[in-house]
Amino acid sequence: MKRIYVNEKWCLGCHLCEYYCAFANSGQDDMVKALKNVTIHPRIQIEQRGNISFAVSCRHCEEPLCVKSCISGALTRENGVISINPDKCVGCYTCILSCPYGAVMPSESGAIQKCELCTKNAGGEPACVKGCPNKAIVFEERQGAE
Repeated sequence: MKRIYVNEKWCLGCHLCEYYCAFANSGQDDMVKALKNVTIHPRIQIEQRGNISFAVSCRHCEEPLCVKSCISGALTRENGVISINPDKCVGCYTCILSCPYGAVMPSESGAIQKCELCTKNAGGEPACVKGCPNKAIVFEERQGAE
């Protein structure tokens, strides 16, 4: 299955992936109108440790602890993609606590949000991958990787 991978050697820490993610999930057609004067809530986050920058997003694990811990059934795994049904989320945040990668986060609505590989909005290649100017984020299939 294709997943998002990050090469931290190439990451500039520019945060463009966060903006492309927020726009892709905004439901709007104009990036300026969607994001101008708005606090964004992307499903991918840039972390910085010293002079190293890297993007953190859902890894769509084979054995997802977030799905196993979800008491309401809001998180499901289908065709390798872990998706959220926000209408089922009760906001207990057990999934946030159980994710070893820190890839699940609260949304503005009180439910949770996480990367769904742009399956519900952009289709094809995830928006963060398309928008990365240095190609530090890739969407590819790798042997033996989870």
